[in-house]
Amino acid sequence: MRTGAKLRRRVAGLLVMVGGVTACEETLVVGPGPGGAPDAPRAFTASYYAGAVTLGWELGPLWDGESFRVYGKRSTDANYFRIAEVTNCSNALCSYTDINVVGGRAYDYYVVAVSANGIETATDQAIRVDVPQPVPPAVPTALEAIALDNAVYLLWADVGRESADFSFYRVYLELPDGPVLVGETDSPAFLDRLAPNGSTIEYSVSSVDDQGHESGLSAIVAGTPRPDFHGEVVYDWFDRPSLAGFRFRADEGTNPIVGGTDPSRHFRLETDSNGWWLVPGPGARVYPQGFITTALRCGPAADAGCVELTAAPASGYVAADVGILPQTTYVLEVPGDDGQYRYAAIRVELVGFDQNDDALMIFDWAYQLQVGNPMLSRERGARALQQ
Repeated sequence: MRTGAKLRRRVAGLLVMVGGVTACEETLVVGPGPGGAPDAPRAFTASYYAGAVTLGWELGPLWDGESFRVYGKRSTDANYFRIAEVTNCSNALCSYTDINVVGGRAYDYYVVAVSANGIETATDQAIRVDVPQPVPPAVPTALEAIALDNAVYLLWADVGRESADFSFYRVYLELPDGPVLVGETDSPAFLDRLAPNGSTIEYSVSSVDDQGHESGLSAIVAGTPRPDFHGEVVYDWFDRPSLAGFRFRADEGTNPIVGGTDPSRHFRLETDSNGWWLVPGPGARVYPQGFITTALRCGPAADAGCVELTAAPASGYVAADVGILPQTTYVLEVPGDDGQYRYAAIRVELVGFDQNDDALMIFDWAYQLQVGNPMLSRERGARALQQ
């Protein structure tokens, strides 16, 4: 049985709570103070990400509504400075993010609880955080947008992964007021299923390392989704089984995408370590050889070198799985709703992965409505592959 493999995705988040900054100098006092001292903050943490140091702590069990003060210093300084007041916490957790840090330096931090009469009780230790020099991965190149039906598929050169500390890519919509984040992925591809037909949408992409350092944006590309028999998408049965099956329809008014185990499917997509496979459904058969073409159909305005498959082979169909490649047309013999056999064809435009690392296939398709008629195109003037 074929089994699928997937990449892991890593997305880091940042919770920010900004406080005031003062120039006061203080010294570290560890442990509970004299009578009336507040309960000390617990489980103190400090870490660096994306140009900032985030501090976090928990409320002590005897916390009585006291506020908190954050103290910090460069590791080379002698004294601590009060850098923030934190008065609001959520679900017994508190945080503060220090954005006033410089790459290549180390910083020390501690937090105190402050009673109404000004007594401070500190965390049981200070924490040192090393702030690295921000060196992001390379800017993505060769960004391409493929317009589909109510979707745009983006793919680009995987140059970010050349950095040892690469983590993921960010995909942006380019709007008049500036770029807006639409998603993140650790694959060099992204499927935007919220792109409406008839609208031209612009995109750019950046690379991010495991410490949140982000590259500049790639060149902008645009895609305009449109409704037709082009740009259909099915997923690998092992990744998204409910979107893995396909049934040829007399018109696009009926959704051709069905589940990978739907008994009405004409085929489903499967992948394994050897590639992508077209797996015939119940009663369906596929011609075992693909045909290299430049288009599913070559219309009157097609280029002189346009190559299409005009007629289905008369025999030789099998019920076995067939390996598929991009820019190739495959022919099937499938049972219609009346149980009689008709010819159909798909042209694979692209095989790849979406932002969740789910394998997919993008393809165009044609379906002959007359029983037994092998003609797949009525156009002339194109260089045709005939059987």
